[in-house]
Amino acid sequence: MEILLIPGLWLDGSAWDDVLPELTARGHHPVPLTLPGDTLDDHLDAVLAALTGPALVVGHSAASTLAWLAADARPDLVAGAVFVGGFPAHDGRAYADFFPVADGVVPFPGWEPFDGPDSADLDQAARDRFTAAAIPVPAGVTGGVVRLRDERRFDVPVTVVCPEFSPDEAREWIAAGDVPELAKAKNVRFADLDSGHWPMFTRPAELAALLAEAAHPA
Repeated sequence: MEILLIPGLWLDGSAWDDVLPELTARGHHPVPLTLPGDTLDDHLDAVLAALTGPALVVGHSAASTLAWLAADARPDLVAGAVFVGGFPAHDGRAYADFFPVADGVVPFPGWEPFDGPDSADLDQAARDRFTAAAIPVPAGVTGGVVRLRDERRFDVPVTVVCPEFSPDEAREWIAAGDVPELAKAKNVRFADLDSGHWPMFTRPAELAALLAEAAHPA
């Protein structure tokens, strides 16, 4: 199956480099995306342009919302949506207004906001590589307003990959109303992954196995 891989904030398509051969070896066609443009609509347009046939759409972190926007825009082509370490925002919510804007962009804020389980499995060399490669995100992306229109998105199978949090925690957040989109989704499964927030760097083989399972669930 074709698997679109959408990177989270500050990342480009190279973030998935270690996952690609693992997916290819399992018989899939992974397509890592680098998102161009200065607005959320630009990023969504890039995802939809890559969605040329039935595909599993994977979003990391904030890009979970982009994967869900793709399911909303093309429910007939999105065979499944996978959220890695993140959850989709609901209609009317800003895409990812979590960090300060400087000169029209959101630079990587350093590691302090990610102290603890998010970054515990990244050694100093990995952190240095991440920081050096981090791409500031246009404020027009992070502040873009999410618009969801087609309720057929709730029929799309969803897999929530739980790295720095547990499946039980994810279920609790959904039940508490913190993730209204997933409360309405009809087919949601949870996959545990013992890693920090960036498993594509620290657990690529394990992440690929979970994505392959989401592409062909039992």
